[in-house]
Amino acid sequence: MLQKFFILCSGADADLLKTCSKGEQNKYAGIGATVFFTAVMAFIASSYALFTVFDNVYAAMFFGFIWGMLIFNLDRFIVSTIKKRNNVGQEFLQATPRIILAIIIAVVISKPLEMKIFEKEINQVLLEQKNELTLANKDQLALQYTPKVERLNQSIAALKSEISIKETETNALYNIYINEAEGTAGTKLLGKGPVYEEKREKHDAALAELQELKSINSEKIMGIESQITALDIEFTEVVKNSQPIIDGFDGLMARITALDELPWFPSFFIFLLFLAIETSPIIAKLLAPKGEYDIKLEEEESILASWVAQKVAQRKLIVATDGEINQKIYEDLKGEEELYGYKKKKAEELLRLQADTFHEIQVKGLK
Repeated sequence: MLQKFFILCSGADADLLKTCSKGEQNKYAGIGATVFFTAVMAFIASSYALFTVFDNVYAAMFFGFIWGMLIFNLDRFIVSTIKKRNNVGQEFLQATPRIILAIIIAVVISKPLEMKIFEKEINQVLLEQKNELTLANKDQLALQYTPKVERLNQSIAALKSEISIKETETNALYNIYINEAEGTAGTKLLGKGPVYEEKREKHDAALAELQELKSINSEKIMGIESQITALDIEFTEVVKNSQPIIDGFDGLMARITALDELPWFPSFFIFLLFLAIETSPIIAKLLAPKGEYDIKLEEEESILASWVAQKVAQRKLIVATDGEINQKIYEDLKGEEELYGYKKKKAEELLRLQADTFHEIQVKGLK
C-alpha cells in the first residue's frame, strides 16, 4: 500500500510499472518517497514562515498546506517529464530548466527553516537592532522638542539674570548707606544725617523693586517650567507610542535581514542540504541507467507515435482519393442531357417564382 502511494508520488505509470521487476518498482517508489518528503518539508518550512507573517497558527498551516501541495505537484511534474533516452547530453539539457527550478525551490524551503534553527541568534541580533532603533528614535524625536526646551530654559535664565542684576544693585545701595552711617565713605561723617536718609530711601526703593521683580519673574519662571514639564510629558508619550512599532520589528523581512548578518557557512550548509533533497529525484533519474520501465514506456510512445502517423497518412490519402473521385463524377455528369434538362427546368421555375414575388411586392407598394 505504501509502495503504491510512493509510486503515485513519483508520477510514473502505475499500470506499466506493474509489468516491470520489483527492483524497478522499488526505484520509482524511492523517487516518489523523496518527492513526498520534500513536500512535507516545504509544508513545515512555509508554515513557520507564514506564522511569522500572520501570527496565526491555523492561517499559517492552511497556506502552508497549499504551498506544500504546490511543491509536491512541481516535483512530481519535474520527475515524471524527464525521459530516459540513450543521449545523456540531451537528457541533461532537458533537465537543466528543472534543476534551476529545483534550486529556486530549495532556497524558498531552506530559508524559513534556517530562521527557525538559528532563532536564538536571530533574536539576539533583532534585540540589538531594536535597541539601536530605540535610541535613534529618541534622538530623532528629541530634535523636535530640544530646541523648544532650550529656548524656554534661556528665558528662565534671562529672568533669573534680571533678578540677579537687581539684587547686585540693591546690595550696592545697601553698602553705600551703611558706609555713610559708619562714616567710612560718602561725607565720612559718623551718624545718620540727611545724606544717610537719602541713600537709605534709594536702597529701600530698590529693595521694593527687587521684591516686586522677584514676584513677577517667579510667576513667569513657574509658567515656563510648566511648559517645559508639558513638553517633557509630551515627549515621553510620543516615545511610548512609537515604541510598540519598534517592538514589533520582528517580521519575516527583519528576520531574513538578521539572518544575513550571521556567519554564512551554517546557512549555506543547510541550503546545500535542501538542494540535495530537492534535486535528488532529478539527479537519480539522470544517473540511473535506462531501466525496464523506461524501455517499455519508450516502446508505448513509439507505438502511439506510429499509430498517429499512420492515421494521419490514411486521412490524407482518403481526402485525396475522395477529391479525385468527386472530380471524375462531376466530369461524367457534364455529358448527361437528362440531368441538364432537369436542372434547366428547375431553374426556370425558380426564376418564375422570383418574378411573381417581386411583382406582388411592387403592387402592394403602389396601393
